[in-house]
Amino acid sequence: MRSKAFGALLGAALLALTAAGCGSPASAGGSGTVTVTVGYQSRTINTVTAGTLLRSLGYFEDELRSRGERDGITYEVKWQDYATGAPITAQMTAGKIDIGSMGDFPLLINAARGKQLNRPTRLVSVTGYNLAGGLNTVVTAPDSELGSLADLRGRKVSTSIGSAADGTLVRALRQAGLDPEKDIRKLNQQPAVGASALQAGSADALSQFVAWPGLLAFQGRAKALYDGAELKLPTFHGVTVGQDFAQRRPGVVEDFLRAQGRATDYLHRHPVPASESVAKDTGLPAEVVHLYNGAQGIATFDTTLKPALIAALKKDVPVLRSAKLVGDVDVDAFVDDRYLRRVYGSGYAKALAAGPPARRGGEVWLRGEDTTTAYPTPTALLRYVAAHRDAVRAAYVPDASTGTLWFADRAVWVSDGTGLRPFVTGSAARTYVSAHPGARTLPYAAALDKARSAS
Repeated sequence: MRSKAFGALLGAALLALTAAGCGSPASAGGSGTVTVTVGYQSRTINTVTAGTLLRSLGYFEDELRSRGERDGITYEVKWQDYATGAPITAQMTAGKIDIGSMGDFPLLINAARGKQLNRPTRLVSVTGYNLAGGLNTVVTAPDSELGSLADLRGRKVSTSIGSAADGTLVRALRQAGLDPEKDIRKLNQQPAVGASALQAGSADALSQFVAWPGLLAFQGRAKALYDGAELKLPTFHGVTVGQDFAQRRPGVVEDFLRAQGRATDYLHRHPVPASESVAKDTGLPAEVVHLYNGAQGIATFDTTLKPALIAALKKDVPVLRSAKLVGDVDVDAFVDDRYLRRVYGSGYAKALAAGPPARRGGEVWLRGEDTTTAYPTPTALLRYVAAHRDAVRAAYVPDASTGTLWFADRAVWVSDGTGLRPFVTGSAARTYVSAHPGARTLPYAAALDKARSAS
């Protein structure tokens, strides 16, 4: 049933595009003019180096301007913004988008639909990733009595079927001993619709991708029920291109990847200004953007196609196949790193081997500052926050078991001897307490007081 619904949605999108009579991207838009169309998801903020941030910095246009001067051609970039990956795939398979960015599960659907409709696509780079899966989270209402995934039996759960968040939900439910097809009532909704459903009480929980869980927690409209990093399975977003486009204009693909690399470097050098820029363009709070994209953020930004990510992509295929959203997908044929290797040159092997930066004890963002301060431990961070409460714009701490960054004032705190340990979810905190005699959970205010008195 869900497969038919997804197919109908994709078919309707294709018909709408055909009826609109849009001109083919990367075709002559006038004498000596080539238009390159890029599909992106502005509010899916771990794609910003191939979308929102890249667009604001103008790096792709810079690269194409230089190419145009060499080729005697004028290049124009057309940016198209979407809420999810499905419409980007619809546009690509209709020949209306050249380059797109989306999550791992949508990427597989992109590959499958491209092959099915004889418009094959190729995965050419990565935007943001998390090796444990922390980019996806299941949340519930702040006052909900639900304490763990097991409590979702018989409940209504909103997600976007075919998305990475849906994949996390399916895997997590199975791990908890629940049948995702029979034991819950799944609501197939866009993220914004699901967020409204959660607030209205028509959904008991919401499983979504970045930045929705962090946004709802920041706004006090939700609390985390399950941290996707508990799966310990990588999740990522990447860049896909039409194979025909890449073959006709390989230099333009390389220009895009070169520009994406520059945007990635900018984000690494200027994480706070980058968060502010993305916030301005998306309407998201900068504090939420920084939770995911900051120096210690949940997402690691690296364009290379790492073996661990490709291996995870192969493990995603059976999940989508069981939901009848794809058949077999040849992941090895879909992944194409030739363009990225040419951009990197001899430095690609070293970049490919690099991992995420070492996590510290969290970071504090002070009001009016364009940098943050890192702390060696969560207790040290709380000690500072307790003494400077009015000056703190946001404080972030890593989950004691998964490492997933979370807002300090939304974390569940555990006191264990002289130390304080933060957790994203109450269930993780309770698991820790049950295994450590003498440990206990305590409210955020009490954690601040304990940290200050321990100084």
